[in-house]
Amino acid sequence: MNDIFNAIIMGVVEGLTEFLPVSSTGHMILTAHLLNFLGERAKTFEIIVQLGAVIAVFVLYFRRFLRFFNFKPGYLQRPGVNIIHVGLAMAPAVIIGLALHDFIKQYLFGPWSVLIGLVAGGILMIVAERVRIPVTADSMDDITYKQAFLIGVFQCLALWPGFSRSGSTISGGLLVGTSQKAVAEFTFIVSVPIMFAASGLDLYKSRAFLTFDDLGLFLVGLAVSFVVGMIAVVTFINAIKRLKLSWFAYYRFVLAFFFYLILSQSF
Repeated sequence: MNDIFNAIIMGVVEGLTEFLPVSSTGHMILTAHLLNFLGERAKTFEIIVQLGAVIAVFVLYFRRFLRFFNFKPGYLQRPGVNIIHVGLAMAPAVIIGLALHDFIKQYLFGPWSVLIGLVAGGILMIVAERVRIPVTADSMDDITYKQAFLIGVFQCLALWPGFSRSGSTISGGLLVGTSQKAVAEFTFIVSVPIMFAASGLDLYKSRAFLTFDDLGLFLVGLAVSFVVGMIAVVTFINAIKRLKLSWFAYYRFVLAFFFYLILSQSF
């Protein structure tokens, strides 16, 4: 029963935070410490539950993904985001992530690293919002190849737990001339292949901890994350024009301070 409770809580946390600029990885690591849900089994569960949120985005944007593989004549001349935009946005994080995967997992996936990432990512978000670069891409389909690549460069910051993939990419988008809604939607699209790839690699390396006994735990976490993730994405996109990035930054600062107090008493 305790495992199912942990699965539900972790699933809700993952679904709510995966696509908000608050760092889902950071929330998962910190929540796991609060629940004392630790060890290799828990790490494997975190990989599984993340897939639920990714599948939610794939379902919501299914028609868009089908368009990426509709290679009819003039494919590259058609207006809108295509598979090359996605590839350019993925490339920097994929290359650096593969090169530093073991180092990141060993040294950065801890609560203190997360606190640093929460604060540093929040500062980046405030700067990105206040610089006010002129918008040249008002919708996702206006994003250029150059902007897609530069957004991908900013996504590399999310390899540090606590920075947040959406926080880094949305900040990057604002700094290279996209609207907040345009880069938010583009971030969701790019997140699906890169997170499937990252989760697949992590699952392969954690295959020894995948057992039939944990099937119920994994399925509950996956299902909860999927449902909550769909609700979170739709709500976020509908409200994005009314939301300020700095609001999420201030939340991150408060969260970092709150967990700093908890961790200071634990160590």
